[in-house]
Amino acid sequence: MVRGAAVAAPLRRLADVRHFADRLADAVEQKQSQLVVGLDPFPDRVPDPLAFCRAIVDQVADFAVAVKLQSAFFEVLGADGVRAFEETCAYARDAGLLVIGDVKRGDIPTTAAAYARAFIPLADAITVNPYMGGDSVEPFVEACRREGAGIFCLVKTSNPGSADIQDLELADGRQLWQHVSRLVDEWGRDVVGEHGLSAVGAVVGATHPQELPAIRELLPHSVLLLPGIGAQGAKPEDVVPAFSAGRAGALVSTSRAVIFADSPGAEARRLAAEIWALSG
Repeated sequence: MVRGAAVAAPLRRLADVRHFADRLADAVEQKQSQLVVGLDPFPDRVPDPLAFCRAIVDQVADFAVAVKLQSAFFEVLGADGVRAFEETCAYARDAGLLVIGDVKRGDIPTTAAAYARAFIPLADAITVNPYMGGDSVEPFVEACRREGAGIFCLVKTSNPGSADIQDLELADGRQLWQHVSRLVDEWGRDVVGEHGLSAVGAVVGATHPQELPAIRELLPHSVLLLPGIGAQGAKPEDVVPAFSAGRAGALVSTSRAVIFADSPGAEARRLAAEIWALSG
């Protein structure tokens, strides 16, 4: 099949109504992989983001379970970039990959509902900023119920500056990320699938291996999306505690280490095999 044929199909297709975490668990088992390849078409390095992303998808589709599109690198190009984002989502799906939109949206409920409708028909799951509270997240959770989608709430992000806010100590001695973890667990309790995993997941930097066991304990049913392997300095062995909830309980995301490798396919295959071996 010529994957480019996806462009001719309707771009705003609804997500599969089957539970996101169940589809993910099946894909993890089928491919024996928890690898997510981040599609980050840096404007100063990638003159044609659509062609670039298609080429990466072709090379990694057999070894990754999902791709994660960093929306900012598409949006910065205006209407052409938005079109490339949509067409990349369709192309990746036709290649058998789940699609995660890395959009990090979060706002008052009416605006959050619009964000959910804008992105979830294009992607199987999106990243969400929960730091405006529960009413800003509920429209995204409702989209999970309605469309079989998933969300990944920012909990303990991979950037060093995350400590400025996320590590703040509360009156009871807990850090703020611990409180947010508890909320994420609560938000996800009524959207747990047949595999025991929730449609409400969490973004946790692989750059925080010391906190990972505690986060896993606080979020027993959430799929953890773990960025930071490669360019940000984390290693596959750092994320082993995340798999105590099962092999589909965590996804390891890497971008530059794969997409700018001499052979993206070979690097994706190597990383997927290494992570799979560690997850058992």
